[in-house]
Amino acid sequence: MNNNRRSVLKTSGALGTLVALGLITEKQALAQANRAGFEAKTFADAVKAVGGTPATNNQVSINAPDIAENGAVVPVGATSNLPNTTEIHLLVEKNPNPLAASFFIPAGTESSVQTRLKMGQSSNVIAIVKADGKLYSATKETKVTLGGCGG
Repeated sequence: MNNNRRSVLKTSGALGTLVALGLITEKQALAQANRAGFEAKTFADAVKAVGGTPATNNQVSINAPDIAENGAVVPVGATSNLPNTTEIHLLVEKNPNPLAASFFIPAGTESSVQTRLKMGQSSNVIAIVKADGKLYSATKETKVTLGGCGG
């Protein structure tokens, strides 16, 4: 068993035990997976937290509206056609906390995710995909007519 797998098993076991004992909530346990990324205040820090600067790749696609009427609920999806995709991260460049969502893709699973994001203003939405230990990305500009982050 490699060390990365062992670390994941230890961490997930410990978090599962804390949830079972009622010492922390399930949301708190899940947030620990990429806490630094979700706490990042700048886009550069959020990208660094998910693994560094990605390369653009046409095998990664992002599905977001050109114009979102309400920034509080913007439907966004990302798909990776790259083999061995293990993670998909969605970032909103101009949000106060750019990292909006992180998904960990189990082996043998289709690499496609859908969610709704909050967007405070018109911005680029970036999907960063980790496949075979390398990072790739796709970008889509979405214009927001009514802000969702406190607007």
